[in-house]
Amino acid sequence: MNRRKFMEQNGLLAGYAVFLPGGLSGLLSPDKAVLPVKKPNWLVQLIHMNDGNVENLRFKRITNPEDPGYGGISDAYGMASAHAVTSFLKSGICALATEESKFYNNESLSKELLAAAEYLKKVQHEDGTIDLLSTNFHSTPDTGFIVKWLCPTYHLLERGQVPQKEALMTALAGFLKNAGKALVTGGIHTPNHRWVVCAALAGLYRIWPEQAYLERAETWLAEGIDLDEDGQYEEKSSYIYSSLSNRVLISTARGFAGKEYLLDEVRKNLDMTFYYLHPNGEIVTEASGRQDNSIVGHLERYYYPYRYMALLDNNGYYAAACRLVEETAFPKVVGDIQYFLEDPALWEELPARKPLPTDYSKKFPNSGLIRIRRGDYDASILLNNAVFFTFHKGNAVLQGVRLAAAFFGKGQFVSEDFKEKGGEVILERSLEGPYYQPFPKEKIPGDGDWSKMPRSQRAQSEVQKLKTLVKIREIPEGFELEIDIRGTDHVPVALELIFRPGGSFSKVEQHESMDKVYFLKSDEGRYTCGGDTIVFGPGQHGHEWVEIRGGLPRMDAPTVFLTGSTPFHHKLKVS
Repeated sequence: MNRRKFMEQNGLLAGYAVFLPGGLSGLLSPDKAVLPVKKPNWLVQLIHMNDGNVENLRFKRITNPEDPGYGGISDAYGMASAHAVTSFLKSGICALATEESKFYNNESLSKELLAAAEYLKKVQHEDGTIDLLSTNFHSTPDTGFIVKWLCPTYHLLERGQVPQKEALMTALAGFLKNAGKALVTGGIHTPNHRWVVCAALAGLYRIWPEQAYLERAETWLAEGIDLDEDGQYEEKSSYIYSSLSNRVLISTARGFAGKEYLLDEVRKNLDMTFYYLHPNGEIVTEASGRQDNSIVGHLERYYYPYRYMALLDNNGYYAAACRLVEETAFPKVVGDIQYFLEDPALWEELPARKPLPTDYSKKFPNSGLIRIRRGDYDASILLNNAVFFTFHKGNAVLQGVRLAAAFFGKGQFVSEDFKEKGGEVILERSLEGPYYQPFPKEKIPGDGDWSKMPRSQRAQSEVQKLKTLVKIREIPEGFELEIDIRGTDHVPVALELIFRPGGSFSKVEQHESMDKVYFLKSDEGRYTCGGDTIVFGPGQHGHEWVEIRGGLPRMDAPTVFLTGSTPFHHKLKVS
């Protein structure tokens, strides 16, 4: 039986056609079997998790009709906002229209959602935009985010027979159409905003195929997708914005005919991301150029693009990435539930998984990153970053190694380039610290104003120099860091080993007065967390100054210091 015949006989064709661009082309290849009807267990789990979100948001409703925020949701700061109420609308409509939800066809929830939709219209500006109260006002891109979240829920309402259906759809349509006015004229701030706006336009186009939506999206797409040769997007934001770009490019390709080429960009990023994975399923974030730099995150926001592309391409590696999310961070996938409810093609079984790479050394020059993984441990080497080395071994994490010297207030080590020689990665930095001679007599302004006598016009003398060289090489079960600092003598130096909180040390000594500060004076220290242990050493203890002038502030994490003075030479093993 072909797919169309199956859907006709099951009364699904009219209901599902709206979700599949180009009639029933959608996600599946022409030779695929019929779309599934029964929701899979993983989706039912998300539906139940979403019910919990709905319950939490209902408690935050503003119910006083005299309150200007009536119908809205109070956010973490006690403010009603477009974003907070959109979260309620998205989660609530997904629950209201889904049989497996405890809120299915719930009349009370339906009335609350209608009040929420009316509130959203109220806070929308006449030009179609909304405000992101934390930073952006009359914001087209933030309007785009909300539109791309609400379009799938509009489809769910259109398919279902929920209480207040017509009133809800009318209220949402009013907001969405007005938002469309902003999306076809408004500007953006960041690279990913372009693709968010395109996805929102594509969502509107699937509901109301107006030419202006397509033309505006094509104007943005004409700039070209910001993917580098490594497979990473411009913002290098591996946790937040790379996954976002993948999701919205898929939405754009689904919404507009002839945009399938965008999926090639998604594939490149998904392939690259395999090499950004720690053994415990976390994703490397230290090279990010956005607010997710160095945060702890998993692959949950990649679940939708990996699942979509796994089924489209019959790709076992993408399927393995989905399974990894299911094993490590599945509850967080609930934030994208609207995509999974809207597109029944995603309910199909994933292809057989293929093993993800676990033994490699790979460079990402555009991100200033080298990734080395050997089975159950891995390391990152970073450029343009005060944290130049990290090491993960199961639950034990050395989340950063930093190096600072008290050299004229500018001795925080950051390498702008790396060399490879004889199996080593070499990082280096050279500094100068000059003194300045009297200002040229003929140029003295005469009023004693220091700012009128710039250093650039003064002769230099007694120029001090400092060169730092860090060599990183693999050893059995780990790495050796060889550090050499030479030039000006007697410069105090501090090497920081910053560990993720949650574990315990042995063979290190606690600082007498500073919390979470330790010294390694012995040949070997150990950090154990969750049954996994990182061994590091030998130590060096030349002084107890850990807050080097010119160095970055200490992190709020257990940190072991090795200290000394120039000339400084030390080999540190981490395994």
